[in-house]
Amino acid sequence: MVNASSVSFDAAAFREHIKTILDRHASAFDEPEERHTLLRGQIANGDDIHSRRTFPGHVTTSAFILDATGGKILLIHHRSLDRWLQPGGHYEAPEDLAGSALREAVEETGMEGLVIDSWHRTSGLPIDIDSHRIPARPERGEPEHWHHDIRYVVRAEEGSTIRPDLREVHGAAWRDLQELEAIAPQALRNMRKVGLAHP
Repeated sequence: MVNASSVSFDAAAFREHIKTILDRHASAFDEPEERHTLLRGQIANGDDIHSRRTFPGHVTTSAFILDATGGKILLIHHRSLDRWLQPGGHYEAPEDLAGSALREAVEETGMEGLVIDSWHRTSGLPIDIDSHRIPARPERGEPEHWHHDIRYVVRAEEGSTIRPDLREVHGAAWRDLQELEAIAPQALRNMRKVGLAHP
């Protein structure tokens, strides 16, 4: 097993990788470049967007865990934000982005048998990229900042047991996919566009 800390990480190459993903994603989903103005600016400035200590923003990943039919989504009730959301968290170099999203999904739900949807392998894209504001946490020395969230669809095996990490979340539950409209409307539109979500 390779120790992640011993693997070299090229921050400039990571920035270029994120820029390429932004460009390809914008083209695939007809999204305006200005949707990601801050992230593009940080890339141009040479910011270490892979590090959670980089402000005004840094890369996170998250997972939309769908059932086999694409009609239900597993959401977690986030402790610090006190909201129902998809599982997610900080990117940890040198992970690949999809692997980071899958790790967060497993950690927060305790589910076995989760897999990244095959659409991602075929397309080479995340389903959504969203920059959103995070409140300041003075006890952690964190000012208000932005999470540049790279999002993936994950599939769950039928009957897989949910064992949420109650240190991080209040709970987890299967919800109607339509609830995603209030959480991540662009992601839901993208899922429907490529046939991953029904209806």
